[in-house]
Amino acid sequence: MTDLFISAFALGFLFNAAPGAIFAESLRRGMVGGFAQAFAVQVGSLIGDLIWAVLGLFGAAALFTLPLVTQPMAILGAALLGWMAWQSLRDGIGPMPSCLVSSSAQSRKSAFAAGAGLSLSNPMNIPYWAALGGTITTLGAADPDGLAFFVFITGFMASSFLWCFVCAAGIGWTRHYVSPVLWRVLNLTCAAGLLFFALLTLSRLFEA
Repeated sequence: MTDLFISAFALGFLFNAAPGAIFAESLRRGMVGGFAQAFAVQVGSLIGDLIWAVLGLFGAAALFTLPLVTQPMAILGAALLGWMAWQSLRDGIGPMPSCLVSSSAQSRKSAFAAGAGLSLSNPMNIPYWAALGGTITTLGAADPDGLAFFVFITGFMASSFLWCFVCAAGIGWTRHYVSPVLWRVLNLTCAAGLLFFALLTLSRLFEA
């Protein structure tokens, strides 16, 4: 079980460290609100991942592989990504705020909701967590039981929570050195990235 925990911990860190829509949204919000908003996006995403993990544990994720369920979710996810891409584009072509401070509770709630929404509406999370049992078997549990699932999820979520701090702290530190040019470049890059993931989601929907 120790080996399984360590493997899950490493897998979770790699899973979260991979650049994607969550990081782009964390960066976009963190450039304005600092650590608090970037951290809120990351934790919101983590809650979404935990929900998918529990569904995968009980086999309920199989329901979400049905086209009747996955197609509306994919459309919703693409729309959410497109809306965030538009916000990044708007920030990128507009002037840099004179004061990069926005730590209100409302801003943090909005960031948390954005992270959770991106995670829950991402159809790519469905096959990942539906195959949770196979993943645990590959990592060394020949006959996974409830304890093996619990150890795996605990290790995965522990590293994911640690990544929330690492990512948000890095963004919070970076924002102190943002110039107007870098502000524009970062926002336009985030807009391009979020739009790419929106189009990727739609393309996979039509391929299915």
